[in-house]
Amino acid sequence: MKARYLLPLLAMVSFASSAMTLSSQDIQEGSRMANTYAYNGFGCSGDNQSPQLSWQGAPKGTKSYAITVYDPDAPTGSGWWHWQVVNIPAKVHSIKRDASGHIKGADELINDYGSKGFGGVCPPAGDGMHRYEFTVWALPDANLELPANASAALVGYMLNAKALDKATLTATYVNP
Repeated sequence: MKARYLLPLLAMVSFASSAMTLSSQDIQEGSRMANTYAYNGFGCSGDNQSPQLSWQGAPKGTKSYAITVYDPDAPTGSGWWHWQVVNIPAKVHSIKRDASGHIKGADELINDYGSKGFGGVCPPAGDGMHRYEFTVWALPDANLELPANASAALVGYMLNAKALDKATLTATYVNP
């Protein structure tokens, strides 16, 4: 008797809840990225292009998005931030390949290479496989208030404090 009422309720709950998703035409979950997305410098010779990204399923109340790219395997003690983009308008649900520097209304912050925009993947030679976490964050504010020289730690703190939801795609890269 209980199952008779419980199953329809569970179906409604699972149908009503939708999680945000992130996909790409250029990179795939768990797969090695092409040199197109590798940095040109620091011992790497890639094209330093940001990959195409698409997202859907943002929660109600989303007023902007942010994108971060983080290497938790970097031998720094604090990882390595390859890209931090905030204030992406809520109407945007995808970016094209090599969009860094061309996302209307968005603010690109300083990466750990010391420059604004996308800094391609580039683990130290011989350091093995590194994971690169591409994350899109749904935010309740149209503008994330940050100082112009905000550190990656401050950006990460603000994103985690405010995010309504997020979706991550993790790709890999090896520099032999």
